[in-house]
Amino acid sequence: MSFLIRVQLPDTPGTLGAVATALGTVGADILSVDVVERSGGLAIDDLVVEIPSGRLPDALITAAESVDGVEVDAVRPYAGVLDTHRELELVEEIAAKPASGLEILAEGVPRIIRAGWAVVVEYSEAGAVRLASSSAAPETPITDLPWLPLERATILDAEETWVPETWKELGTELAATPLGKPGKALLVARPGGPNFRAAEVARLAHFAGIVAVVLDS
Repeated sequence: MSFLIRVQLPDTPGTLGAVATALGTVGADILSVDVVERSGGLAIDDLVVEIPSGRLPDALITAAESVDGVEVDAVRPYAGVLDTHRELELVEEIAAKPASGLEILAEGVPRIIRAGWAVVVEYSEAGAVRLASSSAAPETPITDLPWLPLERATILDAEETWVPETWKELGTELAATPLGKPGKALLVARPGGPNFRAAEVARLAHFAGIVAVVLDS
């Protein structure tokens, strides 16, 4: 099984190698490493690891935190596609099929920022309208989105009253970015976390800006 494990660790030489060694002691094979954020002498890294069938993911936490100064923010199953050109490939796919661009965007963007699901919504006087959804997105109606129109990419408070109770029960983390204009937005979610970081939101905004140009939104 593959898992995404987000770790906070001292941004010093050798620390990530020590984490890799510790994970290896529980049979974990590291498939990829993404640096999410670096600041104040700390780094936030996402590691996609594979562990033997039957091994509990708790073993990953214990192993990683055995390294001095390392904290595990979250561990969750991961079934995404691993490649180094995710953004470029998705933009090319959208450009090739602009009529289906929003559907392709919603389906593809969770793989880019390692989220659980995504939807594209648009503001109207009658309420928010869902324009496209990824296959994993819940069917719960989301017509009340008080944060629309949206001027800039942001992390949303997942405890607000507009958030469906089923999302709250799953500990869903939320972020959104305008898609070409304030009235249209891309909403992404991570049921069970981890939290969205500022660097991830900036990356999401940059990508949405490129897609909006491609789609002339």
